[in-house]
Amino acid sequence: MAHDEDDQRTDPDDQRTQVLPRGAAAPAARRDRAVRAAVEQGVVGPAAPLAGLLDIAGIRASAAALRDAFETVTPPGTPVLHAFAVKATPLVPVLRLLRSAGIGAEVASPGELALARAAGVAPADTVLDSPAKTPAELRQALALGIAVNADNPQELARIDSLVESAPTGSPVGLRVNPQIGGGAIGALSTATPTSKFGIPLRDEGARQWVIRACLDRPWLTRLHAHSGSQGMPLEMMVRGVKATYELAEEINERAGRRQIDTIDIGGGLPVNFGSDEENPTHAQYARRLKARVPGLLDGRYGLVTEFGRSLLAKHGTVLARVEYAKKAGGRPVAVTHAGVQVATRTVYAPLSWPLRIAAYDAKGRPRSGPAVGQDIAGPACFAGDLLAENRPLPLLEQGDYVAALDTGAYYFTAHYSYNSLARPGIYGFTTHADEVRFAAAREPQTVDEIVAEAGGGAERDALRYL
Repeated sequence: MAHDEDDQRTDPDDQRTQVLPRGAAAPAARRDRAVRAAVEQGVVGPAAPLAGLLDIAGIRASAAALRDAFETVTPPGTPVLHAFAVKATPLVPVLRLLRSAGIGAEVASPGELALARAAGVAPADTVLDSPAKTPAELRQALALGIAVNADNPQELARIDSLVESAPTGSPVGLRVNPQIGGGAIGALSTATPTSKFGIPLRDEGARQWVIRACLDRPWLTRLHAHSGSQGMPLEMMVRGVKATYELAEEINERAGRRQIDTIDIGGGLPVNFGSDEENPTHAQYARRLKARVPGLLDGRYGLVTEFGRSLLAKHGTVLARVEYAKKAGGRPVAVTHAGVQVATRTVYAPLSWPLRIAAYDAKGRPRSGPAVGQDIAGPACFAGDLLAENRPLPLLEQGDYVAALDTGAYYFTAHYSYNSLARPGIYGFTTHADEVRFAAAREPQTVDEIVAEAGGGAERDALRYL
């Protein structure tokens, strides 16, 4: 519900009072309006039982808050590039929206680079990261002037040859692994002792190799480190950044000049999946960096960030129609069209990736009533295809709707083609005084497109003639 007065809360990061603007609960209210409008306008319904919704006002607000967070802790004129991790929501209209809000792109494949270019993201606002770049990928990035972070010595040797044959205007850096340990989710912890990413700084001789590699290459002007993603506490992230900053200082001291002029701190700010509250915030992270690593933000270094989930997650909703409501073993089961194909991580690793579920009636209004433990099941043909198990919710009925919240990143855009289930349509929405407007960011996948992708086009008889 919206607040009539400004809401005051204490920020535990610095114990200062945080004054939230009027309407601090507006995102939840916008979501409820959008769900009802989606039902009324036929965005979802019997013929379209699954859709993704993106809150455009929320995305713009997050982009502005990110920029403000780092502008507040750096001197005027400090070069800061916020490069959105395209893998989080690889949709061209979303990248265009972020570009208009002053956000660039971090890409990790030829496909992601193509999406960023299609969205009009300038090469100067693009960063290429990947542990497995081909010569062709490197050659393209260096020709375009895109920033490149080399992952390992072999890749750096490959870049040596390319730079020698064709000088480039691309900023080039090295990715390092500060080896600070893992967070709560091992698969997303990228700064463990044996991580596949970057040059492991604590391995014997590795730090000196990095220093020597930089001193031998005057054009090597950046360091990059990304310590992990969801499940990483802020203090651990800060430790990784601090180790990278200290390495940059050592390189510059040895070089006798400011050779390393930019530090890429990656992304990885965790998201609160337990409520509508955004915690931690980009501002909390920036202030903690200012307190723990002040030299990073005193204007001597340019800065690159690569946030993804923390920018988009809170502004997305997967909305699914309850096709059937049944019971098994006395427990209610709502069978929906949202399952493993859109929430792969949640289905296969529910303890690491729990989702909040909101219940709506057949007209898209929030459903009321006593909470009853029930399963929210998906359409895929295996028993574990569950968005939630024994979740207390108002009892769902056939024709109702369930909303999987906080799904704006890594959910409806990371489709898993189990059972050849179609990719849902994704719709941005804006709310106005008298209406909710929708626009398709991606149209629903058709059955004909599924057939074509499965080799059912002109090549359908290819195997016959082998």
